[in-house]
Amino acid sequence: MRLGLTMGTVVAILAVTTTGCTTQRYWGGSTAVGNNTQAKIGLVTKTDTNPYFVALRQSAQAEATRLGAQFTALAGKFDGDNDGQVTAIENLVQRGVNTILITPNSATGVLSAIKQARDKGIMVIALDTETDPANAVDATYATDNTAAGRQEGQYVKAVLGDKPPQLLMLDGTAGSTVDTQRHTGFLQGFGLKDGDPAILGHQSVNGDQSQAQQGMENLLQRATTVNAVYTLNEPTARGAYAALQARGLLNQVVMGSIDGGCQGVQDVKDGKYGATVMQFPAKMAALGVDAAVEYAKSGKKPSGFQNTGSMVITDHPVPGIPSQDSTWGLQNCWGK
Repeated sequence: MRLGLTMGTVVAILAVTTTGCTTQRYWGGSTAVGNNTQAKIGLVTKTDTNPYFVALRQSAQAEATRLGAQFTALAGKFDGDNDGQVTAIENLVQRGVNTILITPNSATGVLSAIKQARDKGIMVIALDTETDPANAVDATYATDNTAAGRQEGQYVKAVLGDKPPQLLMLDGTAGSTVDTQRHTGFLQGFGLKDGDPAILGHQSVNGDQSQAQQGMENLLQRATTVNAVYTLNEPTARGAYAALQARGLLNQVVMGSIDGGCQGVQDVKDGKYGATVMQFPAKMAALGVDAAVEYAKSGKKPSGFQNTGSMVITDHPVPGIPSQDSTWGLQNCWGK
């Protein structure tokens, strides 16, 4: 257990504690469940500023309020802040929550803290990102990221048609679960394997728009024949778009992405890239809260991986690939 929290940390923690009825604090409280016990839920996201995690948090808060559950939201300071997430888990254990919902920054970075929580009878559910091993948590509610990557790859390949692919890939954070799964899925959908000469280059840009722009500019110095681009997420796609536009290469390139944020769907509508694959973070969060309330009430836990789905969003559909247009996308996107 980590001790010696700064006063600023304590203030930040207290500021985000809410309940379905009244605001309360729980330090070392009971984690007993069953016999209609009230759910005490803690959410730990990767950050508290990314619109994706804001939407996830807002959905969890709304569902907790609707069901009368106590709810606390904490987060790492930045994407990849494993230590911050460990501290958040420890704080929630001290509060006496009976369920922790977490979007882990890495598949392995918080496993020890998760085990300590589960050993105390706290149910832990991963949202959005799987742990490794998967059974380190009780259950996972998330996008099948391999399938989402496959959808992106199938779309880009279908639009490219008979043209020999000249592919550039802008990846996320090297070694992360989401990065590996989306990259692998895209190549499966496209029909390529790592090392294929059709892949002109790839670069890890950590899902960041400015890094993606710089990364694409670097790749384009030796790969001006590019006609297909994989991007991990929509900020990456926006960075790639800026670099391609500056080189006058937009008309020769088919680009896809993954996320389904409202800005990303608008980018598709505006023709900046051909398609994005929408995720449903609000669904993940609501299902996680529902499971937490049931656990508090009856002691029943979910188990295994629960796929919350994904959908190709494009205004240029292709046969054989289920999709929705940008109008539907803007009605169902997150991060408004």
